[in-house]
Amino acid sequence: MPVSSLERLDALMASPATRSKRMLVIANPYATTMSDPLKDLVHHALRRRYEVEAVDTQRRGHATDLSRDAAAAGYDVVVAFGGDGTVNEVANGLVGSQTPLSVLPGGATNVYCRMLGIPNDVVDATEHLLDLADDLRPRAVDVASVNGRTFTFSAGVGLDASVVRLVDEHPRLKARLGPWYFAQAGISTFLRHYLVRPPRLAVRTADGRTLAGVSAFVQNAAPYTYFRRRPVHLADDAGLDSGEVTGVVLTRAGPLDIPTVIFRALSDRARIARHSKMETFQGRDLRVVSTDERPLPVQVDGDYIGDHSEAVFSVAPGALRVVA
Repeated sequence: MPVSSLERLDALMASPATRSKRMLVIANPYATTMSDPLKDLVHHALRRRYEVEAVDTQRRGHATDLSRDAAAAGYDVVVAFGGDGTVNEVANGLVGSQTPLSVLPGGATNVYCRMLGIPNDVVDATEHLLDLADDLRPRAVDVASVNGRTFTFSAGVGLDASVVRLVDEHPRLKARLGPWYFAQAGISTFLRHYLVRPPRLAVRTADGRTLAGVSAFVQNAAPYTYFRRRPVHLADDAGLDSGEVTGVVLTRAGPLDIPTVIFRALSDRARIARHSKMETFQGRDLRVVSTDERPLPVQVDGDYIGDHSEAVFSVAPGALRVVA
């Protein structure tokens, strides 16, 4: 019989208790893989090596307020326990401070957690944090922002943000079907909004380039996301310490274009940035503007943040400290 996560956490708690570092664990109680028994056992296991305070989020933006207060109070590390939306909120509260972020995976995809090299299994990730207790060694990584909202790994203007908006309207289907619901939402969004008269936008870079298209994908790090276990690579050369964002513009979204774009996105060898309907860009500052007077949907780290006529991007090199 396979050993359950709860039994494995019980085993972790058998180790001797030594505490020196102050840790705040901010948990999203509604995250995809979260349960009260699992959460409680994780907290108890971490208390073997840390002075742990654990708080559940109660509203949108709550994790940002909690992490900002923790930084002001001098906590040694703040742990985001949830999905990428929770990580994003915690990062927004810690950016520019000396208090580092770490992650325990609790969502459906956990892109930033995996990107940092933290195990995507909550028990393995808990054990990893216990192993780091005596030597946290935070490192500085870049963050980017759009219209003042910090993001850790990716943002999108147009098609993918429209998909995220639709998925966010049906959280139960998102939790139950995971990436397959994203795929279905993507097909539905394309057929309804992009097959005929798609929105038009332009990416304007600091060096004077203007790239026209129907959707823009911006990366602070790679990959852009995951489809189950497979990384989805869009822009080449994206990195957490590059000092720039990197991205691609989808110049056209015809019915014959999208299947080949999807194939390249999921392929181990074919690079989407080299697709004939993609153009690449990079820089420290850039703007994405609507060119047909229709506001454009925007998402950051997989969360829809509204429709905007203009999306202004910038990079803050080394502005976030992480423990991984």
